[in-house]
Amino acid sequence: MLKEFKAFIMRGNVLDLAVAVIIGAAFGKIVSSLTDDILMPLIGKVTGGLDFSSYFIKLGPVPANYTGSLTDYAALKKAGVPLLGWGTFLTQLIDFLIIAFVIFLIIRAVNRVMPKPEEAAAAEPADVTLLREIRDELRAKKA
Repeated sequence: MLKEFKAFIMRGNVLDLAVAVIIGAAFGKIVSSLTDDILMPLIGKVTGGLDFSSYFIKLGPVPANYTGSLTDYAALKKAGVPLLGWGTFLTQLIDFLIIAFVIFLIIRAVNRVMPKPEEAAAAEPADVTLLREIRDELRAKKA
């Protein structure tokens, strides 16, 4: 059983998947930082200090012993107030769109660099090309 497990782990697709998950997690952190630390502040600046994460709708009563701000989403959520955090959702949606767009740009760049399947199939080995040239030379001498 240990031998089978080792063979399973050493298969290329399992290792590729593990690498992809690790790189994906790191890439997600980079894009989240891009969104949270660069793009959202710029969007806030352009829109006059608009912070999407502070937009929510209270769906229930605030506990009587709550002493925090009634506009602090995180504090209200921690206090157990039922909230519809549409601003946070909007931030996550923008984050997703940025990630999707960056992945699109990366794949687009890779596709431009990589040869197309028909181009790869059209390129034949050098020995085959040489044999074709020899054949054509022999045909030309006979004629």
